[in-house]
Amino acid sequence: MENPRPQAPGITPPMAPLPLPLHPPIAPIPAPPRAPAPAAASTSAAAGSDDDDDVDYEVSDDHRAARERHERAVQELMQRRRAYAMAVPTNDSAVRARLRRLGEPITLFGEREMERRDRLRALMVRLEAEGQFDRLLRAQEDEQGGAADEEDAEQIQYPFFTEGTKELLQARVDIAQYTLPRAKARVERAKRRLADPDEDPEAEADLVVKQAGEFVLECSEIGDDRPLTGCSFSRDASMLATSSWSGIIKVWSMPQITKIATLKGHTERATDVAFSPVDNCLATASADKTAKLWNSDGTLLMSFDGHLDRLARLAFHPSGKYLGTASFDKTWRLWDINTGTELLLQEGHSRSVYGVSFHPDGSLAASCGLDAHARVWDLRSGRLYCTLIGHVKPVLGVSFSPNGHLVATASEDNFCRIWDLRTRKMLYSIPAHKSLISHVKFEPQEGYYLATSSYDTKAALWSTRDYKPIKSLAGHESKVTSLDISGDGQQIVTVSHDRTIKMWTCRSNAQDNEMELD
Repeated sequence: MENPRPQAPGITPPMAPLPLPLHPPIAPIPAPPRAPAPAAASTSAAAGSDDDDDVDYEVSDDHRAARERHERAVQELMQRRRAYAMAVPTNDSAVRARLRRLGEPITLFGEREMERRDRLRALMVRLEAEGQFDRLLRAQEDEQGGAADEEDAEQIQYPFFTEGTKELLQARVDIAQYTLPRAKARVERAKRRLADPDEDPEAEADLVVKQAGEFVLECSEIGDDRPLTGCSFSRDASMLATSSWSGIIKVWSMPQITKIATLKGHTERATDVAFSPVDNCLATASADKTAKLWNSDGTLLMSFDGHLDRLARLAFHPSGKYLGTASFDKTWRLWDINTGTELLLQEGHSRSVYGVSFHPDGSLAASCGLDAHARVWDLRSGRLYCTLIGHVKPVLGVSFSPNGHLVATASEDNFCRIWDLRTRKMLYSIPAHKSLISHVKFEPQEGYYLATSSYDTKAALWSTRDYKPIKSLAGHESKVTSLDISGDGQQIVTVSHDRTIKMWTCRSNAQDNEMELD
């Protein structure tokens, strides 16, 4: 029996491959016809690609316009940045000079300072963008050279101070001769009062403050058809003068408040009135840029012309020879009332000057203005003694104390501030009223109290020992514009926009005072 031949295990015979199905070939997709595009608008998107075929993309008109707007906006932004970074003069005269050197019109019809400066900035940016930077540098060098030449010329031609006249020099000498004996007498009197055991300033101050607390309304009178702006007692308190918006000054006899004279001469509203401390003459200030000197019977004695804007307040020097006027032309001026000569034109305030006052000795003058500052000037040397900085709004009133070393200022910030001239610092700040304070004045004998008037329709009295309120004088129906205190301190007069004059007195206290003195 034959044995079969053994075969290798796990080996399968190969299978025949399956036949693949046959499909017809797919025709290629024809490419869309390419529209001919302008050479400037066609772009090649396949540059630098590995493919052999170039693919071009077509840019639409909207996309092209948007890209142009973007480029213009970027250019304008860059020009604006360069314009703000470019140094342009702030002085209008320097702007005009640079425009002239660049060959441009220095001004256009209806063009203002800021518009002219913006035009110069745009011109400088355009010159820099156009590559004309040399022309711009040349104009700047010419401008700097001209400014240097002008500065040298000014240094050579003009001194650093304003040379005064011979009349001013003589006035300073007269003021020094007048003030030195008065200051010496005041200091000696203060020393004597401190050294004398019979003198009791504290008790005297308490008595005066107690009397001031009993002020009552004595009488009221219609002063004018228009609002009243100022009032002033004569030196013996026998007459009272008032000013009003009508431009008319009226003189009244006291204490009945009977009209005795009417002063007409101003062409605009009258802003203030003041009696002379040595005689019965009075001075008036007006918005017609003039101050006038009158006799009490209504005779015009002199007119002081020179201010460039309307006047605000005015005051007599204690000697009675000089008159100080404050004006909105940013100056205050000193006049000789005998000759009508302008002795001093004092600058220093950055805004309008509203008030002026003189030291009881006559050595100093204080001015206040809308720049929120008060300045104290030495009339004997012409130097600025100090600047009283503390108010945050215009200062409308200033007054010296009879003791010689205190100054009170009234401001639109509703505060009355007390300053010490010895330390040149603020001593106390009084939140006096609910509205602006129009005027402030010390009691004229010893300065034991001060009075303030305000647009809150009230006047108020304050003790100068502790600056506490003493009395509120309420009676007006409108803004209280001014006040004055008689020489003996027993009468106070206030005027208001309600066109009334109100007299406040403390006669009973005056009689008690006389009995105690006896």
